[in-house]
Amino acid sequence: MKTLLLTNEYPPNVYGGAGVHVDYLSRELTRLMDVEVRAFGAQDETREHLRVRGFGIDPAHHTAPKPLQSVFGAVDRCTQFNSAGIDADLVHCHTWYTHLGGIMAKLNYGIPFVLTVHSLEPLRPWKREQLGGGYDFSLWVEKTAIEMADAIIAVSQETKADVMRLFNVDEKKIHIVYNGIDLDEYQKVTTTDALVRYGIDPAVPYVLFVGRITRQKGIVHLVNAIKYLNPDMQVVLCAGAPDTPEIAAEMKASVDAAQRPGVVWIQEMVNKTTAYELYSQAAVFCCPSIYEPFGIINLEAMACETAVVASAVGGIKEVVVHGETGYLVPLEQMSESPFEPLDPDRFARDLAARINELMGNPALREKMGKIYGGGFQGQLSKEPYERYSIQLQLPCGPQSVDTLLAASAIEIKMLKENGPDAKDLDKVKSQWREKHLTDVKENKYWQEKLEATLFWGRDKDRVLKYQEFVDKLTPEDIKATARQLFDGKNQFTSILYPES
Repeated sequence: MKTLLLTNEYPPNVYGGAGVHVDYLSRELTRLMDVEVRAFGAQDETREHLRVRGFGIDPAHHTAPKPLQSVFGAVDRCTQFNSAGIDADLVHCHTWYTHLGGIMAKLNYGIPFVLTVHSLEPLRPWKREQLGGGYDFSLWVEKTAIEMADAIIAVSQETKADVMRLFNVDEKKIHIVYNGIDLDEYQKVTTTDALVRYGIDPAVPYVLFVGRITRQKGIVHLVNAIKYLNPDMQVVLCAGAPDTPEIAAEMKASVDAAQRPGVVWIQEMVNKTTAYELYSQAAVFCCPSIYEPFGIINLEAMACETAVVASAVGGIKEVVVHGETGYLVPLEQMSESPFEPLDPDRFARDLAARINELMGNPALREKMGKIYGGGFQGQLSKEPYERYSIQLQLPCGPQSVDTLLAASAIEIKMLKENGPDAKDLDKVKSQWREKHLTDVKENKYWQEKLEATLFWGRDKDRVLKYQEFVDKLTPEDIKATARQLFDGKNQFTSILYPES
């Protein structure tokens, strides 16, 4: 079997998460089949089971207004993707720039058309600033492609819900596949060459942003939060590739207004080696996006053992575990375009508060940074017989396995002997209350609770009086439960290492 991947971004031309994803996806697919990648650029590479071809355009033929040049450039390349001939069994498109190519391949070559949704144009109205009238074209071609695709891959549960809400699509066609990164590449490093090169003091903790200068990434809100950050930290903004000259000027004005000692702005998209160092040496990574279907940068930071402070939007809520791998900052947004915060200053203050909290607690930062995700998960079942299960998942780098296993055993022993510290329990209860206030606004929450109550006979008061149950919980309750559940019976440990 052979698959054809159509993409705007592919190394060395990568400026966003979609490019990172296609790079790794093409590598892994070659374990199973032949892969051809057709991208925007001048790539020309042949490896075992992999062929990469870049397609360019003749600037002399593209004299339309500047905002439309990238649109017609995409149409030109999509036509070239097809006119070059296709011998693949399947075409798989990434981002709207390649959707027309997928549509043409399906119709002209009669092959199945798969599409991965990395973002959705109706939820990115600020793209009109970049594309002008071309934004209407991107809306049309994306809608057409999604509704005629044979299979759709959503990068998060939230993305799937958006697709179902915005388009006429059979839910059976949608499959959720989270983005991933290569843990052999993204690991904590101890080198500091990049810090010295960019004028970052390795001895002073810093909060880091990595990403493009776009409305979507919310970087301006982090810059506006600088005045609320404690003065004893550095702020490193690794931000380049602005969508438009206007947002570039807005970014510059915001940074100039916030200037203080210790603010470093790296105005370029850095290479991977530099990114590893910036992530690894950061005390905190901040992702202030106002729209983020997945947020692969958070995975990159966590893989380098850095705690994350991120806005609680989109797929980020499925990546960052609040209170375990970082903090999720609530964001009340406009319900319509442009989806900006209802209270931008409050959002900036909330970001700063969580960053300040982690900066003031090195032990908590280290604890969060050791784990990429996971945590404790419990399940009670009545069918086919009454039973319970508890799982402790600790995704981490191979170098941290023994340390985390030993620390976990100590924590469980302490819970059984003493119960949790009252202050820690109060923090957890506070997080539960915050999450509950968000959950009750979602139809999905009520659907699940009604099913549990009506079908499984769960106590309705556990739903209607949730706050009371949380308030009554004590360290002694936790200790008693820990002694009952962690009895050492029916317990096993499995360690899954990356493939060498």
